Amino acid sequence: MRIPYISPLAGLCILAMSSCTGSPGEKNPYIEKAEAVMHAIYSHYSVPGSCLLRENCPFDDGYRAGYLASEEQASRPNPYSYLWPFSGTLSAAASIVESDPSYLDTLSGRVLPGLEEYYDGKREPHAYSSYVKSAPASDRFYDDNIWLGIDFTDLYLATSDRQYLEKAEMIWKFIESGIDDVLGGGIYWCEQKKGSKNTCSNAPGSVFALKLYKATGDRHYLDQGKKLYEWTRNTLVDTSDFLYFDNINLDGKIQTWKFAYNSGQMVQAGALLYSLTGEEAYLEDAKKTAKSCYDYFFEDYTADDGSTFRIMKAGNTWFNAVMVRGLIELYRIDGDSTYVDAVRRSLDTAWEKSRTEEGLFNDDCSGRKTNETKWLLVQGAMAEMYARMASVYPDAR
Repeated sequence: MRIPYISPLAGLCILAMSSCTGSPGEKNPYIEKAEAVMHAIYSHYSVPGSCLLRENCPFDDGYRAGYLASEEQASRPNPYSYLWPFSGTLSAAASIVESDPSYLDTLSGRVLPGLEEYYDGKREPHAYSSYVKSAPASDRFYDDNIWLGIDFTDLYLATSDRQYLEKAEMIWKFIESGIDDVLGGGIYWCEQKKGSKNTCSNAPGSVFALKLYKATGDRHYLDQGKKLYEWTRNTLVDTSDFLYFDNINLDGKIQTWKFAYNSGQMVQAGALLYSLTGEEAYLEDAKKTAKSCYDYFFEDYTADDGSTFRIMKAGNTWFNAVMVRGLIELYRIDGDSTYVDAVRRSLDTAWEKSRTEEGLFNDDCSGRKTNETKWLLVQGAMAEMYARMASVYPDAR
């Protein structure tokens, strides 16, 4: 049996959670909900004596992740969450901080110390590994690190604290190491298994670069954001509906799965490029893909009072949360609230229909589908989306 790693920062974690207080005055209800979900996460997923989290509730010591690149790695016992599900707590916390700066206490005292248990300072360039550094060396994924880089950049833009920008730029060096001329450009998915270039690396890679340009004014980031956007659009778009396929392998074969987060990140990249360059073509791309997201990843729902409206489909809550980032970015430009209103109704419905007595969520806003095991990433995604609604509807009460 492997002895669980106990972080030396455990005392700091406990102190931060016990001393963190909310800001005075009445909070936006969506921020209250986001913080309630985060509280439920730390109540039900925490590893005693550390800032790490379990991947599932209830904990299953026989669980094997099905989303890794290595069967050998997947076969190992994992008493802690892998990086990808853990990273959802950073995205949620960063989103909360934008509306409630007092949440920096929890971010710095609980979330970031846990994240540092995945930091790999041995391999060059430095980056975050898919599993904790106390375990044997694990694969490093470009997309995992991109999500973190986006969060750190957002934190810098919200706080002007350079420690976050330094983290983001460190991660970007790792991302650039995954770009080459094979298939005409683009970022690989996994450092150790360079078998495909995926939309989930390249669309958010563009978003990451563009946010770094906003943070620094360095045109290198703008140029890279444009290149990654154009490569993804030219290589992986389905021109029949402007949604995006999942990946292309090195033989040029395209895997035609369509996931909400891939298309949603291209919406966000297009909206950001329009904001930064004024070029209408980017905005038109974003609008076309957003409309297809609304048609494809939302469905009609009939409420108890007989009213009918559209909500996000069940399937993968985190994919939906990442799509929502793009829909919000577009809304801030064109002012059309159709899509963000549907997100809001989805989340209002989920709070009533999909939330358990423990404060955790099933992977279905409607509540029709329930999950015996609650995945950590679903909970982080729900917290993130509630926090983002607070920024879209700041006057909600």
